[in-house]
Amino acid sequence: MTLNTYFDYVIFPILIISIILVMIRLYKGPQVVDRVIALDLIITAGIALITVYSIRSMESVLLDVAMIFALIAFLGTIAFSFYLDKQIKK
Repeated sequence: MTLNTYFDYVIFPILIISIILVMIRLYKGPQVVDRVIALDLIITAGIALITVYSIRSMESVLLDVAMIFALIAFLGTIAFSFYLDKQIKK
């Protein structure tokens, strides 16, 4: 089994299934915090998809895109936690 077939038949389907399950959590999340965590997980799985595709297609420029997405996701999560901390202290 080559690395490309492993990506095609194992890694990509696992990542797609995980994104679908997290989207269900995003839709059904009883609280806003659950939805924010689900959105962060979707972005993380998207970064994983970009990284795996970058490795598979030998395109290193896509890794820069994945790093930018990671920074945006991190800053968004930190901003939302700061917002929730301010709401609790009121």
